[in-house]
Amino acid sequence: MSAALRAEGVRRRLGGVAVLDGVDLAVPAGQVTALVGPNGAGKSVLLDCLGGAARPEAGRILLAGRDVTRAPCHRRSRLGLARTFQQVAVFPGLTVAQNLLVGAEQHGVPPAVARARTAGVLRLLGLTALAARPAAGLPLGVLRLVELARALAGAPRVLLVDEVSVGLDAAQVAWVARVLAMTAREGVGVLLVEHDLALVARLAREAYVLDAGRVVASGPVERVLADPRVRRLW
Repeated sequence: MSAALRAEGVRRRLGGVAVLDGVDLAVPAGQVTALVGPNGAGKSVLLDCLGGAARPEAGRILLAGRDVTRAPCHRRSRLGLARTFQQVAVFPGLTVAQNLLVGAEQHGVPPAVARARTAGVLRLLGLTALAARPAAGLPLGVLRLVELARALAGAPRVLLVDEVSVGLDAAQVAWVARVLAMTAREGVGVLLVEHDLALVARLAREAYVLDAGRVVASGPVERVLADPRVRRLW
C-alpha cells in the first residue's frame, strides 16, 4: 500500500536532549499502524511533528507524497490530516455538535456537507443524545469520544490517534475499536499511539516501537509484540 503519511529521518531536540533521533515511519492508507513504546519514548513529540505542532530540526514529513515539514497545522488539516491528543483537547464553551462542526470546517468541508457529516459522526460514536450539551463538565471518556468525532468530522485521509483508550470503559473501548477499524477500511491511514497492547494487537496490521527517540523494532504487529526485546521495554 502507498504511504499516506511518512516520516524520514526526523530529529527533534528539547532542552539539548535528542527526543527524536532519526525516526523513519510510514502510515499506509487503508490500515491501522501502531506506534508503541514506554513513557518518555517520544511518541507524542513525533505526533506533534507529524501534525505540525512542532517542527523537526532534521528530516522530512511527507503527506500524500507532499513535503509538509514546514507547513503549519491548518495547512496539514486542509490536506487531510486530523489528530487527537494525549491530553484531551475540546472547546469547552461549545456544544458537542459545535465541536464537530469546527473539526469539519478546519478541513475545508462545505457548510451543508459539514452539518450532514457531523450528524453522521454523532450517530457513529453514540453522541447524538449529547449533541446540544456543552462540552464543559462532560466525563473524560465522553470527551475522548467527542475529540475523536471532531477529527472524523473532517473526513480525513490520515488520522493520528494519541492514547484514545484513556478514560474509556470496556464498552467504549470496544466501540472505538470498531470505529477505527471501519475508518481504516474506508481508506484512511490511521496511526494509533496506545499503551493498551491488547487493543494494538486487535487493530493494527503493523507496529513501530519507539524507545529513547529511536525506532527499535518494526514490522507485522504479531511479530513485534511477541519480540522479547520489545516486551522488556515495559
